[in-house]
Amino acid sequence: MSRFLAFDLGASSGRTILGELGDDDRLGVSEVHRFPNGAVDIGGHLHWDAPRLLGEIHEGMRRCGGDPDVIGIDTWGVDYALIDAKGRTVGAPYAYRDRRTEGAVDSFAGKMPLDRLYERTGIQVLPFDTLFQLHAAARDEPGSLRSARSLLMMADLFNYQLTGVAASEFTLATTTHIYNPRLRGWDDDIISTLGVPRRLFQEIVEPGTILGELTPEARSSTGLRKVPVAAVACHDTGSAVAAVPAEGTDFAYISSGTWSLMGMESREPVINTVSARNNVTNEGGVGHTYRVLKNIAGLWLVQECRRAWGGGYGYDELTALAEAAKPHVAVIDPDWHGFLNPPSMPDAIADYCKKTRQNTPCNHGETIRIALEGLALAYRHTLHQLEEASGKRVERIHIVGGGARNGLLNRFATDATGRRVYAGPAEATAIGNLLVQAMATGRVRDLNHIRSIVRGSTEIAEYEPGEAGAWDEAYEKFRELKETMI
Repeated sequence: MSRFLAFDLGASSGRTILGELGDDDRLGVSEVHRFPNGAVDIGGHLHWDAPRLLGEIHEGMRRCGGDPDVIGIDTWGVDYALIDAKGRTVGAPYAYRDRRTEGAVDSFAGKMPLDRLYERTGIQVLPFDTLFQLHAAARDEPGSLRSARSLLMMADLFNYQLTGVAASEFTLATTTHIYNPRLRGWDDDIISTLGVPRRLFQEIVEPGTILGELTPEARSSTGLRKVPVAAVACHDTGSAVAAVPAEGTDFAYISSGTWSLMGMESREPVINTVSARNNVTNEGGVGHTYRVLKNIAGLWLVQECRRAWGGGYGYDELTALAEAAKPHVAVIDPDWHGFLNPPSMPDAIADYCKKTRQNTPCNHGETIRIALEGLALAYRHTLHQLEEASGKRVERIHIVGGGARNGLLNRFATDATGRRVYAGPAEATAIGNLLVQAMATGRVRDLNHIRSIVRGSTEIAEYEPGEAGAWDEAYEKFRELKETMI
């Protein structure tokens, strides 16, 4: 029996998951520790409390019941920490929803046209990308960049603090908008255009690389011995996609959670005029693959509605209210900029409906249903864009991650897209993390072996498309809104 310990840190919570892989290739997982996460306001800006998160990682190691064979960490992408010559963080890492990047895309485009940037990176333009965060930092806080000796993405930061090894893991590096997939490394022209020191960018390592063993300080704090730490697919979506229980290549995936990351898997990046027009991104995956995908707002809308209503509802209760509500009261685009971080999400949804001269929701159930239907319509729109860019037909969609538990959204997805949907595993990110650790030790052979283990160890729900008429009508409205509300 092999034992692996995964840390899966998201924007709202973090978890420690223990995985035990038997000789029969059955993987068992159990939660060891769970803790909240969230951006904190420091001086009017949103930051991550990295020292507290490191403390929670140590606590998870203390609770794991003995030495695991390997440890691996995954986090969200795009955010980074700066490290000085003494190995200390330079300030608190910024959170991607901070407003400092407002205007940064247009400002950077004045230095390097966005079409040229896309040709070099194949990355979807999002205002909170690392590139634009660094552009804002060079404008507002140049001293922090001058004093730093390295830039580490969030999981890379924690790997460094556990092992003393500073490295950039591939799947995270590709979220920065500074990685060039044709050069297979950092793009020096982009770095030069940014005007930040080249020394900040560390050696890029592949998922499944053993970085080193726990430092004496980490061992003293946790009681563990010299346990190796692996660079897994350190971007949480990279780990989730590794655990998609698919066979063949004619599938799309949705990593469903706070964000919905919808894409295809490819051996080469898809960078062409169509992918550029459709703002398709190319991020790294396990086994020298690329995740050809788009970011969609995801269940953030539902989470923020729940928060605005005081958190009295459980998510299952909100889903039940939505299921009982009237269908297609209004159509929204969940990626509209007003939904990124509004003071009140229910008010933002109602305001969108008013701006577009539609019915406004009359109750909480209708509000949630409008949000979920909007997500399903965004899936359909994104699927068409991915197929157009890749020239490849998708026959089935795999939904993984916490959102896979939302049967109503899964049903909306299959009805809206007209494709068969397979939902699960919900713990895909942790499972992918664990099995890439196993790959690092040689216990698992490759990506196909990982997916075979997932199919044999988890339950997958299947959804068949139903009547499409009302969805077709709603989709035409969605497309119209996409064009008029940009």
